[in-house]
Amino acid sequence: MSLTAERLSAALTGRYRIEREFGAGGMATVYLAHDLKHDCNVAIKVLHPDLGAALGGERFLTEIRTTARLQHPHILPLLDSGEADGSLYYVMPVVSGETLRTRLAREHQLPIPDVVRIASEVASALDYAHRQGVVHRDIKPENILLHDGQALVADFGIVLAVQTAGGERMTQTGLSLGTPSYMSPEQAIGEKTIDARSDVYALGAVTYEMLTGDAPFTGSTVQAIVAKVLSAEAERPTMLRKTIPQHVEAAVLTSLAKLPADRFATAAEFKDAINRSDYTGASTQASSAAARHAASTRTVKQRVLSAAPWALAVAALATSAWLATRHTEAPPLPVSRFAMRFTPEVVTGRPGQAIAMSQDGSRIAYVGAVSTGLQLFMRTMSDVAPTPIPGTLNAMSPFFSPDGEHLGFVVGTKLLKVAVGGGPALPVTDVGSTFRGGTWSANDTILFADERGLLVVPAAGG
Repeated sequence: MSLTAERLSAALTGRYRIEREFGAGGMATVYLAHDLKHDCNVAIKVLHPDLGAALGGERFLTEIRTTARLQHPHILPLLDSGEADGSLYYVMPVVSGETLRTRLAREHQLPIPDVVRIASEVASALDYAHRQGVVHRDIKPENILLHDGQALVADFGIVLAVQTAGGERMTQTGLSLGTPSYMSPEQAIGEKTIDARSDVYALGAVTYEMLTGDAPFTGSTVQAIVAKVLSAEAERPTMLRKTIPQHVEAAVLTSLAKLPADRFATAAEFKDAINRSDYTGASTQASSAAARHAASTRTVKQRVLSAAPWALAVAALATSAWLATRHTEAPPLPVSRFAMRFTPEVVTGRPGQAIAMSQDGSRIAYVGAVSTGLQLFMRTMSDVAPTPIPGTLNAMSPFFSPDGEHLGFVVGTKLLKVAVGGGPALPVTDVGSTFRGGTWSANDTILFADERGLLVVPAAGG
């Protein structure tokens, strides 16, 4: 038995007997213990020392009482909580079976009837909790237990208790409140007010993984995953598994909408939709988008041009810009010179361009710094202040479409586009690790350069 387990066992003498360490996660270490009073085994989760120190015992235990009141067939109950030898802990039943994560690791994709049943049971638990004013905030396969054929949601409200008790001191622990692959966009950008629709998004992501074998957004780093959550659209599940019923796919896609207002308002609505064979939801739009994507994939190739990449990039970008703007001879326009101050300031000193101007000279887009990272801003010549462009968090290297109505930009290794008038950021293609700039040609193709040389891709994607 480790020293930590020994100290815990000594602190809980007369109440629980610590048997062994059960596992460890981002917030806590789990111990198998025996409840001496009730003569049964329990699981004791002990918060990591740094986290416990940041929270303070009294505040955490006050907040956790809210979750202790939740009583539902598909919620794993909270039996006890307290402080032992300076460590904060909470106690849950030990259930036979496995986590959904364990089953996914073994089977990869689950039978569709099982997916619908598990998702419905979790939705039922969420809807009950939401009506009690409790949002889970960390729905993921690890927190869904499969016991005797039934789904049980664990750690209900623990993240909220941690966040509420910790306040600003949470930044000292380095703890991420939520799991990136299942985190809603509003949670990913640190919105203070998170409601039921954030849990609906997470359940949609878990359901997507049960159907396809992978979460809707994956990546090698947390930053890469968050960038996709904020700006990319999930691939249609039926593109990965053709046997998925249309109404199931439509329900999942609706739950994964970027804007909370476009999702189901309640978990009960998601449960109803995933069980209704006549639900169509977002399927029409998804089918249209998939058809466009498939057509562009079939008809367009990326072309790599050899020779000196950097020199070719400069020459080709200049040539493309000239082809897009050339016209018949006309009297030269007078030269105008003026100074412009950007607030927030332009972020320079990074790969790629930081400022772009539309071809008609009426709009300027640039990379600015905000509290959550980088962000694209737009300023028209008739305005005195810029406005942020939604869906462009951590964006770099902006460039305009010929009509000035769209912007291309890069987040990580993804080339995306967004309408300047509003709307979601849409993926175009993968780019290399050293993006050196791009230009949007009049024939609706995008030419860009990276460490491989020059490449061209249709603006519709491919």
